[in-house]
Amino acid sequence: MKPLAVAARSQDIAPFHVMDILARAKALEALGRDIIHLEIGEPDFATPAPIVKAGIRALAAGQTHYTSALGLPQLREAIAGFYASRWHVAVDPGRIVVTPGASGALFLALGLLAGPGDEVLMADPGYPCNRHFTRFCEARAVSVPVDAHSGFQLSLDLIERHATAATRAVLIASPSNPTGTTLPFAELARIRDWCADRRIALVVDEIYLALTYDSPEQSASRWDDVFVINSFSKYFLMTGWRLGWLAAPAWAMPALERLAQNLFLAAPTPAQHAALAAFLPETLDWLEARKTELRQRRDFFLPALRTLGFVIPAAPQGAFYLYADCSALIDDSHRLARLLLEEANVAATPGLDFGRHGAARHLRFAYTQPLHRLSEAAARLKRFLQA
Repeated sequence: MKPLAVAARSQDIAPFHVMDILARAKALEALGRDIIHLEIGEPDFATPAPIVKAGIRALAAGQTHYTSALGLPQLREAIAGFYASRWHVAVDPGRIVVTPGASGALFLALGLLAGPGDEVLMADPGYPCNRHFTRFCEARAVSVPVDAHSGFQLSLDLIERHATAATRAVLIASPSNPTGTTLPFAELARIRDWCADRRIALVVDEIYLALTYDSPEQSASRWDDVFVINSFSKYFLMTGWRLGWLAAPAWAMPALERLAQNLFLAAPTPAQHAALAAFLPETLDWLEARKTELRQRRDFFLPALRTLGFVIPAAPQGAFYLYADCSALIDDSHRLARLLLEEANVAATPGLDFGRHGAARHLRFAYTQPLHRLSEAAARLKRFLQA
């Protein structure tokens, strides 16, 4: 059958190049090669046992029917309690929407805020779905080039320089993917005030906030006019459970509920019941131990990459990524990613996945492997680069 015409938006949304790397890595593993996976942004730790047990209990009890579009009331209350206990801010549970992953939360926020003719400001490099979801909403993603001078984050100065009359939202991620850098909270406060004065929405991605290592964890949810996205995937180690949430201004909740009803109806019910156990003291203790291990990995692999000739001018303060400038070694990071996989058995993500600014000069390494595997990765990289 001859292909049908498809919507222009589908042509404008690029694939994740890292998935090509992953597919090739899997093919090499099938041939018996030992590949060290540093390409995928997914923790290697298993979901904590209390969460798994809660999910099993929910399934056994037949808790498999739809919840309300906004999520289980008890889970929304538990999330609000986490904001209070962890970040010392009061968030009304009525302002929380439980979503299918943080992607669902981002889609809801952009679906509410952005439309034809609207612009959304975001950092380049940044998480690719930010610009892709904006395009899907028929709005324009304004990718603002950032570098080490701004800590790979938007600043108020950069926002003022790129904002226009069409600007409807500013998107901040702190800590960010792919760089792991954070935005100083004082600067975030300045951006929030600027947005509020101009009736521009501020959307803050806090998916990695609980994985901040070197500075206090401060949530933008202290302001009730900011859209705050979070997830059970990264800190809570529930990637495959597909669960996230959005804390939104009260005025936005009726429209967000309508959007949720129509876009996905509700987040997965067993996952919601399982997530109630994410906030148990024993679960949080286990998660904090995993966070300590991630920090140890960063503290090993960051200087190891620098010793090998990769330039990482802005050390990551959170998440589990190192965004490494490889231009002293090669002028094409996509080619280098292929060579590292084929010849060194190390999988990394080319910068092309995260935008255009400096993409050919950068690789992202996810330190989501145990220390002994990171040590082996460093040894393989050294052998390859010195060959």
